[in-house]
Amino acid sequence: MQFVMDCLTVNENGNLSMAGCDLTEVARQFGTPAYVMDEMQIRQNCRTYRKSIEEYYDGNGLVLYASKAFSCKAIYRMMQEEGMGIDVVSGGELYTALQAGFPAEKIYFHGNNKTEAELTLALEYGVGRFVVDNRYELDMLNRIAGEMGKIAKILFRIKPGIDAHTHSFIQTGQIDSKFGVALETGEAEEIIGYAAKLSSVEVVGIHCHIGSQIFELEPFQMAAKVMLKLMATVKDAFGLELKELNLGGGFGIKYVKEDMPIDYDRYMEAVSQVVHQECARLGMNLPFIVIEPGRSIVASAGLTLYTVGCVKEIPNVRTYVSVDGGMADNPRHIMYGAEYEAVLPRNPLGEPEMTVTVAGKCCESGDILIRDIALPKVEPGDLLAMLATGAYHYSMASNYNRIPRPPVVMLKDGKASLAVRRERYEDLLNCDL
Repeated sequence: MQFVMDCLTVNENGNLSMAGCDLTEVARQFGTPAYVMDEMQIRQNCRTYRKSIEEYYDGNGLVLYASKAFSCKAIYRMMQEEGMGIDVVSGGELYTALQAGFPAEKIYFHGNNKTEAELTLALEYGVGRFVVDNRYELDMLNRIAGEMGKIAKILFRIKPGIDAHTHSFIQTGQIDSKFGVALETGEAEEIIGYAAKLSSVEVVGIHCHIGSQIFELEPFQMAAKVMLKLMATVKDAFGLELKELNLGGGFGIKYVKEDMPIDYDRYMEAVSQVVHQECARLGMNLPFIVIEPGRSIVASAGLTLYTVGCVKEIPNVRTYVSVDGGMADNPRHIMYGAEYEAVLPRNPLGEPEMTVTVAGKCCESGDILIRDIALPKVEPGDLLAMLATGAYHYSMASNYNRIPRPPVVMLKDGKASLAVRRERYEDLLNCDL
């Protein structure tokens, strides 16, 4: 059997194993539900991207980890050790990174509606780049930076008008998006020209992000062409040479066996060919290239362990297998129909005996994690491992129904340790008066 996560194996006891750890033992030690991550898989994914910058751009670039995918102090420390930059999209992510000791100069601050308090915090700590989304933010940033006697280095988020062939909720490069300034209306060129005259910002580059979970090369290649053309236009119109090109992320991962992601190295090579060709054609210097993988660094390095409770068969209709988690720790299915695979850690290679729907414990009829999956016989008390949950699970988790959030367990070289402890009931009252 080929698992959708490359880091999974079956040990001598026939149990599911990751990073040399028997997952039935991990569940016994830390309880369920629990997010479980393979640290070395995360690090290897970082190294693959960093190597591609060295190979295809002669090291003239930076890989940022898009930390909205999974944010905690442990991951920021890991990113620093791996020579990565990071992007953050809120004051909370920024504060967490700073508290973990991440160098501010390697932080890019994104977001379509940054507050004055967030911009002030970022300026105080010397964040490296602001990715400016709109005119309102630009004027506010220029004012605050001026009052603080600072110059904010900025990139503009551009909507390049690329159809990324992904779910409408995670398409971000088309004109009808809350993010960025549009290219085809002239808005992008206009705001760059305006910013070039401001006293407390320095326009150093442009940024785009065309969507998420993309399995094709062409949208990324098209985006690179469009963005380089804009850089050439800006130089001709304003005499402003933009030095940085941030091409975002969005590289697809394998959630279910039908998904066919392209090797990340192929993405990088294909886009680099376009970048070099277009720079030569346009008579431009090669810009400093920035990319922002998030999901593709952590998603396939993580799974979620649950314990099965009620198994409810509705004759000739459906069998529900209820687990001790649900939409509070994974809202992705209820939000946009995300699909997953799961296995029983005690019998990961077992032949399917029943088709079930995995349901959560929240008081919502829509609290479904997986619909109609074939599994070996499932009984109350079984462990269930939901695969490829390393991204947008812990980071999107809530306390709906006053359910404490699960812990994050890091596995490395046969040892398990806590990165984030399990919330306790008393934690739920921390902000209550």
